[in-house]
Amino acid sequence: MSAPKVVIIGAGIVGANLADELTARGWTDVTVLDRGPLPRTGGSTSHAPGLVFQTNASKAMTDFARYTVEKLLSLDCFLQVGGMEVATTPARWEDLKRKHGWATSWGVDGRLIDASECAERWPLLDGSRIFGALHVPTDGLARAAKAVEVLAARAGERGARFLGSTRVTDVLQEGGRVTGVRTDQGDFPADVVVSCAGFWGREIGAMVGMDVPLLPLAHQYVKTGQVAELVGRNTEEVEASLPILRHQDQDLYFREHVDRLGIGSYAHRPMPVDESTLDPSVTETAMPSMLPFTEDDFAPSWEQSQLLLPALRQTKVEEGFNGIFSFTPDGQSLVGESADVRGFWLAEAIWVTHSAGIAKAVAELLVDGHSEVDTHDIDVHRFEEVQLAPSYVRETAQQNFVEVYDILHPLQPKLSPRDLRVTPFHARQRELGAVFLEAGGWERPHWFEANAPLLKKLPHDALPPARDAWSAQFHSPIAAAEAWQTRNGVALYDMTPLKRVEISGPGSLEFLQGLTTNQLDKSVGSVTYTLMLDNAGGIRSDVTVARLEPEVFQVGINGNIDVDHFVKHAPAGVRVRDITGGTCCVGVWGPLARDLVQPLTQEDFSHAGLKYFRARRARIAGVPVVAMRLSYVGELGWEIYTSADNGLRLWDALWAAGQPLGVVAAGRAAFNSLRLEKGYRLWGTDMTTEHDPYEAGVDFAVRPAKGEFLGRAALEGRTPSRRLRCLTIDDGRTVVLGKEPVFADGVAAGYVTSAAYGYTVGRPIAYAWLPASADIGSSVEIEYFGRRVAATVAAEPLVDPGMERIRR
Repeated sequence: MSAPKVVIIGAGIVGANLADELTARGWTDVTVLDRGPLPRTGGSTSHAPGLVFQTNASKAMTDFARYTVEKLLSLDCFLQVGGMEVATTPARWEDLKRKHGWATSWGVDGRLIDASECAERWPLLDGSRIFGALHVPTDGLARAAKAVEVLAARAGERGARFLGSTRVTDVLQEGGRVTGVRTDQGDFPADVVVSCAGFWGREIGAMVGMDVPLLPLAHQYVKTGQVAELVGRNTEEVEASLPILRHQDQDLYFREHVDRLGIGSYAHRPMPVDESTLDPSVTETAMPSMLPFTEDDFAPSWEQSQLLLPALRQTKVEEGFNGIFSFTPDGQSLVGESADVRGFWLAEAIWVTHSAGIAKAVAELLVDGHSEVDTHDIDVHRFEEVQLAPSYVRETAQQNFVEVYDILHPLQPKLSPRDLRVTPFHARQRELGAVFLEAGGWERPHWFEANAPLLKKLPHDALPPARDAWSAQFHSPIAAAEAWQTRNGVALYDMTPLKRVEISGPGSLEFLQGLTTNQLDKSVGSVTYTLMLDNAGGIRSDVTVARLEPEVFQVGINGNIDVDHFVKHAPAGVRVRDITGGTCCVGVWGPLARDLVQPLTQEDFSHAGLKYFRARRARIAGVPVVAMRLSYVGELGWEIYTSADNGLRLWDALWAAGQPLGVVAAGRAAFNSLRLEKGYRLWGTDMTTEHDPYEAGVDFAVRPAKGEFLGRAALEGRTPSRRLRCLTIDDGRTVVLGKEPVFADGVAAGYVTSAAYGYTVGRPIAYAWLPASADIGSSVEIEYFGRRVAATVAAEPLVDPGMERIRR
């Protein structure tokens, strides 16, 4: 079978890298089109400053940046001068310790250096203003424009062709598939079309009816006049020797241009750009991605630059421009295939830093069907429908611009927009003093102030220790009371925001059997935990499948990425319907859960009447429900579903019936603690496509004997070299938050995924990826803000290993 015809829209650093990666894999019928002239097309690549700081909170983005460095080095298109991020405040210095932890976790060599070493490495710095810096010697400067020429030439030698001054006016399609593109120079047939158009990406996406959630924003960049201290250090060929420098406390970065300095600023007001108003022409002095410089916006940044680098007082800003880059609602890139038009792909909002790495991932997805690096962080389908609204994209993308260098806590929610999606129980939760955080547009209670008095009633050994300032943010000890009540009484949890779909129609069972690892051919009323794999055996999701009728299944999933996966694979006659917004769910859990629910229904909710991992349609207080006997917190109880219009009535009935039993509403903080005590994994955090079921400890959900399913063949003969392990913190008080490096025998050996204080076991818990040799009882250390915290590999689950509590 011959390789498909591919058209790439955009000949910048992303499009050129993708053409190179595809042709290297044998897909040589590749045409790259750009509206601008070649090689300097006028897009963002043409003016990109080229700074590559590899360290990122996201493992995937760090991996993409590392590959970009390696590839550009091999092409002689990278100056590996190193990178420095300086701290001028105590808060930033602590943040750099956390960032150093990320670098260690993801395998990037970095070191925290003091102020004197900072001044040695960057003689222009005023060392008295600095606490220290994170120094990464493998960071540096990408020569993006040169790289595009080298990549285009190499791809061209393999058969690719690059055509400039060719504007795409339409994406051609037939029967739900792309057939090519139409341009002002004629039509180009294609089996695959990939938009790498940068800030023009919205326009290209609209051609196939796709909402592309990006916003072009202008970002200021200037060059100074000659700096005396730089004279003679560099040459035109090797234009920089000092490390690239970030001064994030003032939203600034710096790099050398021979004997001048380039300065970039995020400190100014957001400047959104309507790309339809841009002049597309490219000349020696102008291009659409470079807007006129607004001097007043840069004035405060110039003052701050002179304070950090006093040598700048002897020069001035000689030239500047406002350059256009793409921002998204969560600050990440956009990669994926259209849900409606097969063969149309996006690779947008990708900066030079990650360009080669993401291009490699896209090529792997196209050619091999899976990427070596997990891509859920950048999957275009990760957004909910409400997050695609232009008003939402515009507001959140601008906020991401403002916060690009801010110190952000992992739990820090948006301040606006809020209350986009509320569950039917929202009013009652507000009455109980719910403290809401936000995810996917949903308001999600993390704890309830109404439960504060319960803290005084807890046994002394159930009270958690005081937290450090960082882990105490967006946290309350009230979570301890909610967890205790769940373990000892009964609690109501709002599970509505967890995504669910209904899959129905002839062939539904066979369809699900082919996409999942566990045996689903069970009786009506069965509930099954199962995995979805990619074709390399990586875990692309874990789902819960309830068979409500012979050809009707309710599937609890992890998000829109799963919806897209189901829709793309569904055969004719099988219907995939997102039912999340039209339904709601209350988790009723705890040893008194049956005492609460049974009097409200005529159905038998006894252990024998509704066994563990079984589902039943019933009426509770007259409300029609689907009750599923399962528990993510490890206690007796049910997930109880009903339609959204009946939700408030269901909540009120359960709440009223639970008053004599001491029922409480409980939030996500308690929930996360309880699920870790029970050893339940969270997909996207604890495991991804980079892990197989045996490594992740979920191989109990794999049934190869059931027959063929996606990824089955790839699992044969696997011997795990690493495992997801449960750790308990030896000091009993340090609560880490995730992504911290873990050391075994003094060597960085893995990283933390999830963590929480275990209120039942009375000590902090962390799950971490470690070598398979890290057996139960092994001693390890977690690096937390620069200090080592002792921990022990523990047998799991920590609570109720015999499952007696959940099956009573």
